[in-house]
Amino acid sequence: MHPTFQHQETKMKKISIILILLCTTSFQAQTKKWTLRECVDYALKNNISIQQSDLDNRSAAIEKTAAIGNFLPKVNATAAHSWNIGLNQNITTGLLENQTTQFTSAGLNANVNIYNGLQNQNRLRRANLSILAAQFQLSKMKDDISLNVANAFLQILFNKENLTVQNQQLANDEKQLNKTTELVNAGSIPRGDLLDVKATVANDKQKVVTAENSLFISKLSLAQLLQLEDFQTFDIVDSDYEVKPSVVMNEKPEAILEKAKQERVELKIAKTNLEIAEKDIKIAKGAYQPSLVGFYSFSSRVSYADRVVGFMQNTTNPTSIIGQVESTGQNVVQPNYSTVLGNPLPFFDQFSRNKGHNFGVQLNIPIFNGFATKNNVDRYKIAYDRSKIASKQADLDLERNVYTAITNAKGALNAYESSKTGLEARTEALNYAKEKYAVGLMNSFDYNQSQTLFVNAQSEVLRTKFDYIFKVKVVEFYFGIPITENK
Repeated sequence: MHPTFQHQETKMKKISIILILLCTTSFQAQTKKWTLRECVDYALKNNISIQQSDLDNRSAAIEKTAAIGNFLPKVNATAAHSWNIGLNQNITTGLLENQTTQFTSAGLNANVNIYNGLQNQNRLRRANLSILAAQFQLSKMKDDISLNVANAFLQILFNKENLTVQNQQLANDEKQLNKTTELVNAGSIPRGDLLDVKATVANDKQKVVTAENSLFISKLSLAQLLQLEDFQTFDIVDSDYEVKPSVVMNEKPEAILEKAKQERVELKIAKTNLEIAEKDIKIAKGAYQPSLVGFYSFSSRVSYADRVVGFMQNTTNPTSIIGQVESTGQNVVQPNYSTVLGNPLPFFDQFSRNKGHNFGVQLNIPIFNGFATKNNVDRYKIAYDRSKIASKQADLDLERNVYTAITNAKGALNAYESSKTGLEARTEALNYAKEKYAVGLMNSFDYNQSQTLFVNAQSEVLRTKFDYIFKVKVVEFYFGIPITENK
């Protein structure tokens, strides 16, 4: 073979292999099926509500940092450079002159709260409680999302099995249609029976379409709950969830309620909010007490004006008369001196010479502020009473929810057992109808009615089955068993 052709053939093989791998990868990506645990884990990472709750956690952490900062000194540095133009006092001669002068000043101020009615301590304790409340709220949000995902997941499983039942019924009726067509053509049965079977097949096809739509909508609902964009190819693992005896359902309702009080975060959120309201009252009451603040300041300045470096006798007017001797009338004179100006001292020399310190403590005693503090305390007392009522309500709500969940689970089990009994009866009735129809003792309409009742019984078993599974999971959830565990 020519080397060029051989090279091209090798290159084409490589391209083919790459295309096969890409197609295989794409096919595997499109056919990925999600488990319940994967759905819950993904929702907990990507759900918008959980992301918002996580932001609340971060905000609470910032509030704690701010509360810690209240214990630390507040330090500020200042610096300024100014020009004075016009009639100003000459700092060298003390006289008013038209001049332009420049000054540089710098300072450092610090103050710290020594005592302010324990407000800083209570603010820090409140910040810690806020972080705890945000964590509890995030945990509750995750629990709610997990339950919603589990419910949506089980709804898809129900719709899948229901679609299977409807397809099976359609296949059976299509076989019956073929058989009836042969019998009609042979003259064994009237043509009206064939029309009844055709109507039944058409009705079956409509039910299949309805079941397919329900399955697609349930998949779409779960995909949106997971914040997935590619919902067209979304699918879940065809898990076979069997109805198993639940150990939790053997527990007394009181034991389940007591366990829920320990495990569930609703009561913890209410209790934490009550403690936060109590801290708010203490913070507000702290304003009644005196506050003591320590302060310190440092300052210095630099002038760019000329300075006096010496004196020399005035040659123009060397002396001046300041008085006379009373006895002799002799004039008393003194020499006249003029100042000798020089350049200003270096910057850092002036900065060092002109520096000054100021420190001390300041006591502030509140006497009257227009009832502002009292009104603030009263507001927080009302908020505390609201939180107290909310805490009692949370306790009552949890008790009601637990007993409701237990009652619903028991009712769902009874409905499931009844539906299974009904399916057994419908199965026997259908078998009997088949025998009668085979020997011509039953017309096609009555036989189709028997089949319809049988399919309805199958669907009811599926519905009550998944309804019971979910409601048992709710009870187990209150008992502290994760939603993803299949017990």
